[in-house]
Amino acid sequence: MPISKDEFRAALGRFASGVTVVTAKDAKGNPHGITVSAFCSVSLEPPLILVCIEKAAGSHHTFKENEFFAVNILRESQQHYSDQFASYLPDKFAGIEFYESGNGVPILKDTLANLECRLVNSHDNGDHTIFVGQIEQSHVSDGYPLIYFHGNYWKIND
Repeated sequence: MPISKDEFRAALGRFASGVTVVTAKDAKGNPHGITVSAFCSVSLEPPLILVCIEKAAGSHHTFKENEFFAVNILRESQQHYSDQFASYLPDKFAGIEFYESGNGVPILKDTLANLECRLVNSHDNGDHTIFVGQIEQSHVSDGYPLIYFHGNYWKIND
């Protein structure tokens, strides 16, 4: 018998992870973004990553139907980005500076890193979809990441 959702959350809460905002545009050209901690590398050759997005998320369909998306890795000073993109606000981009990549993907400005991806696979599993993307462009800057651990945000120096 599988463990309960609460037991599973408690166990996963002991795993520290970086915090990302995954972005894309819908068919009408509107930007969408969602806070995601379920992100990891898959392959160096070719360069592949994966992100897991809950099927019930309001912007899930945008990622399912789009050829391109971006993973924006947040720096330690960007907890407000994480909070805003995890909220139910109608305009999650309000007050957030971003630009559009050559592939039309919204890229958040001043993050620790951005990975522009072409969707190569998606897999429905349980209540999430796993999106696998091939990295087409990356942008990296200096600094420290925002960390999520045990239900709280942390900084490397905490």
